[in-house]
Amino acid sequence: MDYMNLNAFISKKTTPVDYLTSWEAPSNIALIKYWGKQDSQIPKNPSLSFTLSSSVSKTEVSFKPKKSGKFDFDFYFEKKLKPEFKPKLQIFFKRIESYIPWIKEHDLIIKSHNSFPHSSGIASSASAMASLSLCLMDLERHFFPSMNKSFFYQKASFLARLGSGSAARSVLGPVALWGENRTLETCSNLYAINLGEDLNPVFKSYQDTILLVDRGIKVISSSKGHDLMHEHPFASNRFLQASNNLDSLLPIMKSGDIDAFIKIVELEALSLHAMMMTSTPYFILIKPNTLEIIQRIWDFRMSQKIPICFTLDAGANVHLLYPLEYKRHVLSFIDTDLKSFCENEQYLIDQVGQGARKL
Repeated sequence: MDYMNLNAFISKKTTPVDYLTSWEAPSNIALIKYWGKQDSQIPKNPSLSFTLSSSVSKTEVSFKPKKSGKFDFDFYFEKKLKPEFKPKLQIFFKRIESYIPWIKEHDLIIKSHNSFPHSSGIASSASAMASLSLCLMDLERHFFPSMNKSFFYQKASFLARLGSGSAARSVLGPVALWGENRTLETCSNLYAINLGEDLNPVFKSYQDTILLVDRGIKVISSSKGHDLMHEHPFASNRFLQASNNLDSLLPIMKSGDIDAFIKIVELEALSLHAMMMTSTPYFILIKPNTLEIIQRIWDFRMSQKIPICFTLDAGANVHLLYPLEYKRHVLSFIDTDLKSFCENEQYLIDQVGQGARKL
């Protein structure tokens, strides 16, 4: 861990103010999977993701100077007060208070909502924590107006990571890279960086259609799944595999070699679920319809010579990835061959986006 960078994120105390801000942050879908972490949300292996466009969380935060008592906040989701979310947010604020000590001098009203339905196979914790962290950084930039743009987004990613690891990748787009690796010295375990400058144009408009196989509650949370990697018999090899796959994928993201892209992305998805099936306790998140969709994707790719592929998050739903030029053909394929395997025939159409923005 780079403790010099860590110390750079510690802010000074300031005089509390009335302040209102609102930010939108996207969810993301990992291509190189992060599964397993150390203390302080430090990843066991680097990860790389597409930042999405339409699947976003919008968060508004009202800051008020505290009059007395301990730091407190109210949290509203979809216009309803949600006290059940407070424990997780209290852990988050406890983790970040040393980096933004001015927070303790304020009371907060947090209002958040998503553009996508709950339990829809999209990582809402990533977009929610990223949008909240950007609101916090917006006030810090108000206190310290000389703050440069690079540091603003870097610290926002740093704070978001302490709420949800994958949230580090939901600040910048179109492709975010989080975690130290052999290929890029500018990477960090503390925050994600943007891969946009060197990205091949084909990936800047890549499509992600999310096939909603099962919108039920998972049998095990992602947090518990991460914890099971501590004693996993294949953990060290998995972390090495992910690092090697990242080293192979980075030049592919520059060259635009889609066939090579497909091989790595699908391998990563299956490797993630292999870790779940071989942990103690073991568990299976994919469903029979997940496997049916995967097989039909493979058959379609072989017969039609259209470079579609899949990836999976920690769940049963399938993210169908493909270049923009094939959108009409792929959507037709979904309607005729795939949507019958989705819950209520539902799917969401999204694509690679540019990252968070102030509202």
